[in-house]
Amino acid sequence: GASGGAPGGGFVEDDGLDCAVGTLPESAALPTVALLPDPFTRLDGSMLSKKSDWRCRRQELRRQAEKYVFGTKPAKPAQVSGEIASNRIDIDVSNQGKSASFSVSVELPSGAGPFPVLISLGGGGFGFSHNGLVKAEGVAIIHYDPYAVGSEAGTRQNKQGAFYTLYGARSSTGLLAAWAWGVSRILDVLEQSDGSLLTTESVAVAGCSRFGKGALAVGAFDQRIALTIPFESGSGGVPSWRGIPGEGAQSPGSAYGETYWLGDAFGSFTSGVTKLPIDTHEVLGMIAPRGLLVLDNPHIANLGPRSAHVAALAAAEIYGALGARENIGYHSAVADGGHCSARPEHQEPLRQALRKFLLGTGSQAGTITAAAKATGNLATWRSWTTPTLL
Repeated sequence: GASGGAPGGGFVEDDGLDCAVGTLPESAALPTVALLPDPFTRLDGSMLSKKSDWRCRRQELRRQAEKYVFGTKPAKPAQVSGEIASNRIDIDVSNQGKSASFSVSVELPSGAGPFPVLISLGGGGFGFSHNGLVKAEGVAIIHYDPYAVGSEAGTRQNKQGAFYTLYGARSSTGLLAAWAWGVSRILDVLEQSDGSLLTTESVAVAGCSRFGKGALAVGAFDQRIALTIPFESGSGGVPSWRGIPGEGAQSPGSAYGETYWLGDAFGSFTSGVTKLPIDTHEVLGMIAPRGLLVLDNPHIANLGPRSAHVAALAAAEIYGALGARENIGYHSAVADGGHCSARPEHQEPLRQALRKFLLGTGSQAGTITAAAKATGNLATWRSWTTPTLL
């Protein structure tokens, strides 16, 4: 499968649950780290030495990402069931006496299944703009409206949507982790099916803008996703938190305050992201060695394209150390265009990624191609070196 775990590790949401992770310090006790944290040094200060060490290092990063940035993404609830039809999937969940449900629509390509799947985060005008290309490649599209699971109509004190029906309107978990939880439940239902219509082992996720932030969270927190495609994700998505203030992108405080995308705990860092013990290159690294294609827009400074390029370059160091450098791509070398519009320059990288990670018909290596006006310099953002992992 595409789980990204050790060979024979199985097709699971998180293959590192058995890893021991020590107690994480409270935010007030964290030191200031001016540059991007070293992804290859464990919480106890020891260095990774083998590629297989990444499994438990990823679990450390996951726990940090939950504690300080996203809030907790709960494990699979006690009961997950659903119905799959050719045009929709109904998902029903219940946990500790509470129940919730949501539905997604399905768009099949021509031909006979089973089809690989792209879960397209859409709703409120932020849909993924390349769905036509995806279908033409023979990939089914699940249209997932994240607002059914976590609605922006609520407030931090009164969060709304199916996730919060289950886990409480005062849950400290933000929308991005809630949306990721919803995709994981879709995958649970797909796994319970006979696989004759949609294949569970070839699944991509894509979204733009706030749903690009969501797509990144989906891929980072669920290892059943074979290909993650964050598009113009902006602050809270791909761009490094440490780079955003200097670039003039949406500030951490603004991203935290606009709505409850981020977990409540991130409020401690809005005026001091250098206290964060994790940065977005490590969230991208949680996807490694699975497929990752970052599509970006260099023409809107508010999106932090230079910081996104730096984060992708740093994540590529993780991919490279794991022997999977060809599995990450970043593209912002595009002509001007509206936010979330389908750019022709993104089509070929997207097509090649679908063929490589979903269809099994391609093997083209991902490239990192940044627009000249939004090129970052990783050397100025790190003091660590990339080890040779055995």
